[in-house]
Amino acid sequence: MQYTEVMVRYGELSTKGKNRKDFIGRLAGNITRLLNDFPEIEIHPKHDRLHIVLNGASFEKIDNRLKRVFGIQTYSPTVKVERDIEAVKKTALELMQATFKDGMTFKVNTRRSDHEFEYDTNQMNEMIGDYLFDNMDNLKVKMKKPDLVLRIEVRKDAIYISNQLIKGAGGMPVGSAGKAVMMLSGGIDSPVASYLALKRGVDIEMVHFFSPPYTSDKALAKAKELAGILANYSGKINFIAVPFAEIQEQIKEKLPEGYLMTIQRRFMLRLADMIRAKRGGLAIFNGESVGQVASQTLESMAAINDVTTTPVIRPVATMDKTEIIKLAEDIGTFDLSIKPFEDCCTIFAPPRPKTKPKLEEARKLEARLDVDGLLQRAMDGIEVTPIYPNEKFLNDKAAEDAELL
Repeated sequence: MQYTEVMVRYGELSTKGKNRKDFIGRLAGNITRLLNDFPEIEIHPKHDRLHIVLNGASFEKIDNRLKRVFGIQTYSPTVKVERDIEAVKKTALELMQATFKDGMTFKVNTRRSDHEFEYDTNQMNEMIGDYLFDNMDNLKVKMKKPDLVLRIEVRKDAIYISNQLIKGAGGMPVGSAGKAVMMLSGGIDSPVASYLALKRGVDIEMVHFFSPPYTSDKALAKAKELAGILANYSGKINFIAVPFAEIQEQIKEKLPEGYLMTIQRRFMLRLADMIRAKRGGLAIFNGESVGQVASQTLESMAAINDVTTTPVIRPVATMDKTEIIKLAEDIGTFDLSIKPFEDCCTIFAPPRPKTKPKLEEARKLEARLDVDGLLQRAMDGIEVTPIYPNEKFLNDKAAEDAELL
């Protein structure tokens, strides 16, 4: 069956009142970028629906991408026909013959936004249902939870027919909630937190700390490839690599072992905040889950958060590990996250970190270091790389498109 368009239905956007137009515009822009290699399609955002006119493009290829667009509640491949009952009958039959299988149940569901059309919804349901029974075998009607619903929408410009209702990603359009930075490690939790931030409409840039020669090129490539998986949900993500080896060396040389982790995290948060300010972000996101490791106790979080007044948002804070792993598997980051390339957090991890560090002690120890100089040298070495959907870094030697911050 050759579909003529895709009808997209909004999710939470319906609650946005006077801001609805802006949210719909953002969604339309995100879809346009996602489908920019289909020059034949046309995108028409309207108040209650968004129409993607296919003009011969393959619905199957577009379907795979729409599943990842936040802000879509449901969508349907649709055939647009003229406002003529015979044309509706003919198209409905073709659509049912192409998709109906023996043993399925179905019903016809007509909605009529144009109340001047000559037939009301009950008449349409009866006429189309009778026509299908006259021309197909083994049909069985079921009014509650049928296998197939033949949807007919009568509008002023045309009649739209579909029999698939595909669940979208939900959430809000990426970019509609503002911009932030995400502290992305190579582990399981921060990619999941990134996904949840994107789902709430936050346009995130990834901040990743690396420590050559202690960490390998593969560890950095792994983090970039994780960003490539997450870019499926946003179209493009900027990856900001921050050199961290000098800071870790100084901390290890001059401070007691128990506070190494706390002071390292304070530096990371400071750098993330400096990058956020320079890039125009409003918040910092990370993948911390309360109580999961020593740096994620409430006492540790309080000692680390002391360095900034910027909101630090933790999307997976109250999730347990099994929930996080399940979501990582669902979004496709888990298998990559568990590859054994050690990042800077694991390379310099002390064997006995403080789980209840004292804030005043952390401040006093940190004063032994050239904090401003260390921060500035790290900022001077930052590189920004745009990462595109499913871009690979572990398996090829492509040159990195990096630029100084």
